[in-house]
Amino acid sequence: MLQLRSKETLDHALRLRRSSAPVVRSGRGTMGELINGQWHRSGLDAILFNGVLRRPPSIFRDWLTADGSAQGSSRRCKTSIAAAALAAIAAFAFAQVVWQPPIRHETITFYDASRDNRPVAVEIAVRRDKEIQANAGLIKLPVAVLNHGNSVKFTQYSFLANVFAARGFIAISIQHDLPTDPPMVTKVGELYVGRQPQYLRGVANIKFAVEEMEKVQPNADYDQLTVVGHSAGADLSMYFAKLHPDQVRRVVVLDNLRVPLITDGRFKILSFRSKDPVFKTDPGVIPSREVCEKAGITVVHTGFRHNDMRDDGAEEAKASIAGTLDNFLDDDSPLKPLETKTPPLMTDAGPVAPVQN
Repeated sequence: MLQLRSKETLDHALRLRRSSAPVVRSGRGTMGELINGQWHRSGLDAILFNGVLRRPPSIFRDWLTADGSAQGSSRRCKTSIAAAALAAIAAFAFAQVVWQPPIRHETITFYDASRDNRPVAVEIAVRRDKEIQANAGLIKLPVAVLNHGNSVKFTQYSFLANVFAARGFIAISIQHDLPTDPPMVTKVGELYVGRQPQYLRGVANIKFAVEEMEKVQPNADYDQLTVVGHSAGADLSMYFAKLHPDQVRRVVVLDNLRVPLITDGRFKILSFRSKDPVFKTDPGVIPSREVCEKAGITVVHTGFRHNDMRDDGAEEAKASIAGTLDNFLDDDSPLKPLETKTPPLMTDAGPVAPVQN
């Protein structure tokens, strides 16, 4: 280790080393460092011991005793330690409240050759540490596919994507609508009020995006999807689960209005319902409470508006939805804490040896 000495002390040390007598201790020097060829004093005294500058015993020791009580008169030291302790506590508390795992967002556009090179843009949200582990082949990322509502961009549901990413998922938000697509219309009396063509196009988008993402990130579980959607995207999510139940693990829908919830119990369903006079749910979409309980369906009546369920919605609505979703994922999340069994209390001392007189 490089040890820096003041010029006077260095000269004195050299003279001592030239003598035949062993160097034991000599004088005082000043700690410092060379910066751009100039010597800068640090203001801390040092003692030359066997040719090496050493600092004197810590100034803190004159007030720390064996039993931990404060002694002496180093008021400045006590204040410094108290301030440092408070700063450490504040930093820890801040980290507990504010710190969130770093999440990486990236947009990729794929082109489907089977549909005239139709562009299918996706936004990826993934925790950086989990992505590193997946890239190293240590884990397989669970996958969540997010589907936007009618005329809403695929980037408008980051508050949901971040919940999944924080839980260790790779969240894939897909852009389903293009400016060249025919508009969605309502045809009363037809299946899903005439919107089945849009759902089928969306299913093709999901299948294609998942296939392409498997090339981008092969270390993810694309066979057990969590399918998520809002409004028309919620109907699409439920429709996809109906067509491909073996590829779905759970479904999260925010105000699906047309496609009924599946009640065969093959996967878990979380359904958020709005309270909005404009957006009305079709009859038969939400099963009875008894059927929901048997099928593993959780229905949450939020009291929020339909359009609050996206990034530009009310903060209270988004926070409530995100919290409920986080709890829904807790049971089988890859980040769920391990359960530990507490040993039973010793209420019975067991057999006692007889007393010998």
